[in-house]
Amino acid sequence: ATVDLLVAVFERWRTLVLVPLVAGALALGATYLVAPSFTARTTILPPASQQSASAGALAALGNLGALAGGALQTRNPTDQLVALLQSETVVDRMIDHFGLMTVYGDKLRLDVRKALRAHTTVAAGKKDGLIVIDVEDKDPKRAADMANRYVDELRHFTSTLAVTEAQQRRAFFQTHLEKTRDDLAAAQRALQASGFNAGALRAEPRAAAEEYARVKAEATAAEVRLQGLNSRLTPNTPEVRQAESALLALRAKLAELEKASEAARGSDYVGRYRDFKYQETLFEMFARQYELARVDESREGALIQVVDPAKPPEWKSSPKRLVITVVATAVSAVIVLLAVLVSGWLRLARESDPQTAQALARISHALRRR
Repeated sequence: ATVDLLVAVFERWRTLVLVPLVAGALALGATYLVAPSFTARTTILPPASQQSASAGALAALGNLGALAGGALQTRNPTDQLVALLQSETVVDRMIDHFGLMTVYGDKLRLDVRKALRAHTTVAAGKKDGLIVIDVEDKDPKRAADMANRYVDELRHFTSTLAVTEAQQRRAFFQTHLEKTRDDLAAAQRALQASGFNAGALRAEPRAAAEEYARVKAEATAAEVRLQGLNSRLTPNTPEVRQAESALLALRAKLAELEKASEAARGSDYVGRYRDFKYQETLFEMFARQYELARVDESREGALIQVVDPAKPPEWKSSPKRLVITVVATAVSAVIVLLAVLVSGWLRLARESDPQTAQALARISHALRRR
């Protein structure tokens, strides 16, 4: 039976050769009826992260450093920029700038967004960290303009956001610095209203008050950090347990300091002096870290640097005539070969087995009746 099938194949070799060639020629001709598309590419270098400076800055904070570190844990800056390039804000600005509602011929902005994303590829290199933006369009000049415009829109967008690690640290400490400044001013006014007397100062030595303020500040930071961990982690995770242990230790130390100065609690001045030193300690910590963050931010320089600007491509990217021709030829060759094999098998089945021939005749008759 195998030999008979091979004979059937060789008997129809002309069909096996001519049909795929004709299919490939037709596919090649069809590619000339499709308007060519051009792909422009631009490559950008994302900002480098100032990890070493950040670590040194946060180390000076103790428990506040842990708080800031937990709050400022961000993804890779490259991944963030890729996500921003694909955001609706950037896409909508591209649509409005190039009038893509008319270019793509869609009435709904949602459809135009899908079309633009389908014609745009944003990829980040795993080894070199560069971001490559490819834009496909019927007009080579517009393709290059759109690729370069993506960089301009990204710069404009990131100028309003805290993207880098240093920027986020600066924004974080700036917020807390402003709040602590107000609290410090209120504590200072309360302290001045209580009146100053040397006896109260002797009852509550300055060193003890500063130690109390420092521990209370660290306890406050530990409480905030624990709340942040509880919002995203389960209570049994090691991070939460470690934070709880640190908070308990700080509270115990704070209780010891309060007990040691219990004899002086009756003085209204002492309590307000403590509050003042507490706010002053927090303010100094936040001010120091805010200035360090500003220095790191200035070192980062330009957020986005263009490595290779896009230029109007000289050669089309689609349709890929050679690929289409080869695929069409190969697919048609497989289909014709299967048709020849099935036809040969049916002919052999009719000749070798009368019952099979009758069954095939009934099937053919039923199909013709339909």
